[in-house]
Amino acid sequence: MNNATAAGQGGPLALICGGGTLPLAVADSAAKRGRDLVLFPISGHAEPAKVARYRHHWLRVGQFGAFTRLARAAGCRDVVWIGALVRPSLWSLRPDFLAIKSLPKIIRAYRGGDNHLLTGVSKLFEEQGFRLVGAHEVAPEILVPEGALGQFDASEKDREDIAFGFAYLQASGAFDVGQAAVVAGKRVLAVEAAEGTDQMLARVAELRANGRIGVAPGAGVLVKAPKPGQDQRFDLPSIGPQTVIGVARAGLAGIAVVADKTVIADAENVVREADRAGLFVVGVSFGSKT
Repeated sequence: MNNATAAGQGGPLALICGGGTLPLAVADSAAKRGRDLVLFPISGHAEPAKVARYRHHWLRVGQFGAFTRLARAAGCRDVVWIGALVRPSLWSLRPDFLAIKSLPKIIRAYRGGDNHLLTGVSKLFEEQGFRLVGAHEVAPEILVPEGALGQFDASEKDREDIAFGFAYLQASGAFDVGQAAVVAGKRVLAVEAAEGTDQMLARVAELRANGRIGVAPGAGVLVKAPKPGQDQRFDLPSIGPQTVIGVARAGLAGIAVVADKTVIADAENVVREADRAGLFVVGVSFGSKT
């Protein structure tokens, strides 16, 4: 891609980086496509070693004015948010002047679930002339394709659990809670809430160790899906090598996600870990019966 094409896409891409491996995967993919990048890692979340290879400016949560000034100076119009970020309490924010001016809107955005918050905050960026785009739009390689990713595939019983789990997430998603659940024998064993997927899986492992789960090891599925009506520019469901490790420790059979609407971090290691543990990882078309 030449510079003229990149400029037509909004000039340099501003990448607001949370924690984990996804920000670097998105940055590398976008750079390979010829996109100039400016990274904005969030202090306390992003890892310094992962952003050092790119032009970057560190920010604290709440430095909205600093981001606006730096991004404009770099010629950025398009903005991507990617990476793990624990939702801060409203009172823990250290807002700069522009953020203080926007506090009434930020407070209204906080009065709801994560999707409500992200959509509300995104409007503040748009009011400043930025265009919010999904990470998958600039790095489509990060999306899970349809089908089995490794050596193993879901059994017929697993597929019944997958269909049941997706139906549950479709119903519960209207309440803007988590994007994941664990299902075994058409029974919901755990639901993701504020703790996140990894901690939910750790809870399942503990329940199994304490004899609270009657299903034999090697049965049960982690399912992940976007919430109905979710703004897909932000917080798409994601999996990575740590997810596979958590599923193995929880004694489950595998992972099922919505194909083309789920982000995968470090796909090679995901497949390697799943094959080593004898687990399946499958992408399922949205709305299909698996």
